[in-house]
Amino acid sequence: MIRKITIDQLRQGMFVHDLDCGWLDQTFLWTAFAVTNEITLQRVKALGIKELYIDTEQGLDVASAPSQQEAEAALDERLDTISASSTARPRLSSVSEESATAKGIRTLATSIIQGLMDDIRLGRSLEFERANPVVEEMTASIFRNQDALLGLQRIRHADHYTFEHSVNVSVLMLAFAKSLNLSAPVIKELGLGALLHDIGKTLVPNDILNKPGPLTEHEFTVMQRHVSDGVALLSRSHGFPHAALSIVAEHHERTDGSGYPHGKTGAEISLFGKMASIVDVYDAITTDRVYHRGMEPSEALRKLLSWSNHHFDPKLVQQFIRCVGIYPVGTLVRLASGRIAVVVESSRDGLLRPVVRVCFDPDRQRELTLEDLDLADPHIGTDERILRAVRTSDVPIDIAAVMSAKL
Repeated sequence: MIRKITIDQLRQGMFVHDLDCGWLDQTFLWTAFAVTNEITLQRVKALGIKELYIDTEQGLDVASAPSQQEAEAALDERLDTISASSTARPRLSSVSEESATAKGIRTLATSIIQGLMDDIRLGRSLEFERANPVVEEMTASIFRNQDALLGLQRIRHADHYTFEHSVNVSVLMLAFAKSLNLSAPVIKELGLGALLHDIGKTLVPNDILNKPGPLTEHEFTVMQRHVSDGVALLSRSHGFPHAALSIVAEHHERTDGSGYPHGKTGAEISLFGKMASIVDVYDAITTDRVYHRGMEPSEALRKLLSWSNHHFDPKLVQQFIRCVGIYPVGTLVRLASGRIAVVVESSRDGLLRPVVRVCFDPDRQRELTLEDLDLADPHIGTDERILRAVRTSDVPIDIAAVMSAKL
C-alpha cells in the first residue's frame, strides 16, 4: 500500500515511493528508493519536504497514516469547496475572437525575452524597457479573455524551455493579479517582473542550465545563483519597478523557510513573491522535460493545494485555482458519455462546467467530428458532465491542433 506520511515519521527500513517535492528544484538522484542508513535519512530531511509517500509492501509501515487514495480524496473535497466559492468571470471577447491576437502576442513575447537574454550573454546592457509594449499587449489580451493566452501554454518546444517558461509565468501572473483585483499599473509591473524572473539564468553555464537530468548538489548551488544574479542585473537598470523586482528576488522563497536564496518565511515574503512562487512551480511541473514528464494541469493544481499546507500561501493557492479553473484550458477530460474532450474555455458558471471540445471516442479508438459543448448550458444532459481529467499520453490526439481548429 502507498501511504502519505510526514517527514518526522520517516525511518530507516522504509521505502520511499515518491518524495512529493515537485515544488523543489530537486537534486535527489532517485525517485523511489529504500532508506537503508542514517545518511540517506538525513539527506531526505535536508530537502525541506514535509510530507512524502512510502510503499509499505517494500518497507516499514505507518498504520495510522492515510493511504494515497484517502489523501487524494481529501484533496478532492477541498477542491469541491473551492469550486463552490467561485464566481462568474466576465469576458469582453470570445476565445475564437481573441485566439489569433493571442498567438501573435505570445510569439512576440518569446522573441523579446530571448533577445534580452542573448544581450546579457553577449555582455550588452539590459534594456528591460523593450519588454514593456508586449507586456501591455498581454495585459490587454488577459482582460479581454484570458483563456486565449492561457490555452497556448500547452504548445511547448523542449529547446525553448527557458524562454517559453518566462512567457508562461508572465501570462499566469497577469491572470492571477487580475483575479485579485489589483490595479492596472501594478498588474503590468507584475507581468514585466514575471517575464524577466529568470533573467539571471543567462549567467548560468550552459552545461548546467541545459543538463538533461536532475542536478547534482554542486550544480544546484550554481543554479540557485540565478536569483541573486537576476536581482543584480535588474537593480542596475534604472527605473525597474520595485514590485517587478520582488518577483525576481522571491520566486523561489517558500512560506515555511525551505526556499532560497534567503530562506524567508511567511510575512517576510511579499505578496508578489508568494504569487510568483505559485505560478512558477505550476508552469514548471506541467512542462515535459528530458528527465521527467509534466503533470496534467488538474493534477498540478491538486499538488499545489497539497503543498500549500507548508510551502505556499493557502489562500493564494486557492485563488490561483479559482483563476485558472479546476480543469484549466487545454485539459483533456472524459465525459460521463464516455467521449473524450479538450477544455477550450473556462466556465462562466463555477469551475466544474467549462466549454469543452469533444474530439475522441475511446471505445472505437477513433477521432470524432469536433463539437463544442458549454457544460454550463442547462440544456446539456448530465451524461456530458466531466468525470475526470485524462492524461494526454493516453489518447492519440494533438491537443494543440484540436484547440486551434476552426469549427
